[in-house]
Amino acid sequence: MKINRIIFCIVAFLSLGTLVGHSADWPIWRGPDRNDTSPDTGLLKKWPASGPKKLWTYDQAGFGYAGFTIVDGVLFTMGTRDADWYVIAVEVATGKEKWAAKIAPDDQKGYNTGWGHGPRGTPTVSEGKVYALGPKGILACLDAVTGSAVWQTSLTADYQGKVPGWGYSESPLVEGKMVVVTPGGPEGGSVLALDKATGAKLWHSKGLTGSAKDNAHYSSAQLIEWNGKRQILQLFQNTIVSLDAGSGALIWKTPWKNGATAVIPTPIFDKGYLYVTSGYNAGCELFQVGSDDKVTSVWDNKEMKNHHGGVVKLGDHVYGFSDGPGLSCQEFLTGKRVWNQKSPTLNKGAVHLADGLLFCLNEGDGVVTLVEADPTSFKKLEEFTLQPQSKNRNPQGRIWTHPVVLDGRLFLRDQEFIVCYQVK
Repeated sequence: MKINRIIFCIVAFLSLGTLVGHSADWPIWRGPDRNDTSPDTGLLKKWPASGPKKLWTYDQAGFGYAGFTIVDGVLFTMGTRDADWYVIAVEVATGKEKWAAKIAPDDQKGYNTGWGHGPRGTPTVSEGKVYALGPKGILACLDAVTGSAVWQTSLTADYQGKVPGWGYSESPLVEGKMVVVTPGGPEGGSVLALDKATGAKLWHSKGLTGSAKDNAHYSSAQLIEWNGKRQILQLFQNTIVSLDAGSGALIWKTPWKNGATAVIPTPIFDKGYLYVTSGYNAGCELFQVGSDDKVTSVWDNKEMKNHHGGVVKLGDHVYGFSDGPGLSCQEFLTGKRVWNQKSPTLNKGAVHLADGLLFCLNEGDGVVTLVEADPTSFKKLEEFTLQPQSKNRNPQGRIWTHPVVLDGRLFLRDQEFIVCYQVK
């Protein structure tokens, strides 16, 4: 009995330690469902005057705008140190670097760097491996524990991809045994699936034109399931497509008639409705995918013109920054703007949803505003300013890395600095 009691206490202690350390993972850009909604609850609605408690600062992330994935208590991101592109692993509990793996040279002349060089996408973690896509098309698979190389390929040299003007910015999608990316390029091979264990090609998309309309832009592919089919959804500059996840065959394709200079935000797919928004005065549109896979437009307006900070959906409403009106709340099914709010510290940036709260990061000055996701009216709760901020950032660049809240911690980045705050 005594031995059993001791064993029970040890198991209970270890279980408690696991729960305290990390209760959820964030293995992919915008989270497991690509909806930028944290599973956290019980978050603080009041912060000290100086902002939430800072837990740690990591200052070796390098140049770039890569976001965060968090798995088993480790944060993964990317950055350029000197002339080289690295994938980096940081311990969430301490902010200490676990490993940094050099992947390839980040030649600043290799792609348009007018807003600052460095990686733009976010690594993806799956079954002990990290998948990272660099700005010039190198796709690398690494061991998540050690950072050692597993395999590597080039979307341009091996698959005739075409680098977008501001570099590849996609965050890879993992579905079953495959990793999916968007090289763009000729002969309809705009989307590519590789074996995630070996890097061998599984399929190239079929039914696309290979024209500029289907070239890689800056939005990340996502997995949806509709009409009994698992599908890969991707947004290009002038088209939106759905591909069979098993073969890459085209299921449907519809024009994105508001195609803009740069198409960036991840669309929202919910119960057969597809919400798309872009900046550069493009606006937003809601489509419906019927039981016959026919796509029709429900409404189309310019109430939401989201450049690259992303939008989130809660209930029947969408929240995000719109060029011009500032932070906005919009009805999903009608497109009607319910409210908007704009100020010098709440002007343009990224929005993350957690526990019914909007964590709004202002790209110009790094102010984080906590807002209730309330469709009836704008309700500001708190705000503070990210510190430290990079003095090395390109003068044309802004604070563009999207915030993430997980396990009561808020993660923010400005170039080489990653800062972790306690918000629970």
